[in-house]
Amino acid sequence: MRAVVQRVTRASVTVGGEVVGRIDRGLCVLLGAGAGDAEPDLAYVVDKIVGMRIFSDDAGKMNLSVQDVGGGVLCISQFTLYGDARKGRRPGFTDALEPVAAKALYEQALARIAAAGVPVAAGIFAADMQVELINDGPVTILLDSRKQF
Repeated sequence: MRAVVQRVTRASVTVGGEVVGRIDRGLCVLLGAGAGDAEPDLAYVVDKIVGMRIFSDDAGKMNLSVQDVGGGVLCISQFTLYGDARKGRRPGFTDALEPVAAKALYEQALARIAAAGVPVAAGIFAADMQVELINDGPVTILLDSRKQF
């Protein structure tokens, strides 16, 4: 699985003109599932999302997690994280997990984040979404369960 994790002061996702998910301080996560992803990939990424220390402590050091600061997570499904643009001008998405299995992993990720005690908001899987956020820092971290980057 891949994730783009952004520390935010606020974020929201809109579908069809209606806000379907919103958080204040926390993380905006774009989450994609790749072909062959399974439970270990899900566990790795969710553990990183809820435990990664990218919020500043009283000394100004990145030493606190979203759990520590009482923040939320806005999680958006994003199959385009598996876009391959090395050839030609149009990215290919053959490395993305097929939609039924990807949706199941996405829903499991939402449930696991919530089970970790972190408030979670979400987009709508496979919908045309508009995401707005204020990136705090800016801080943006890339995750890949296969550690390709």
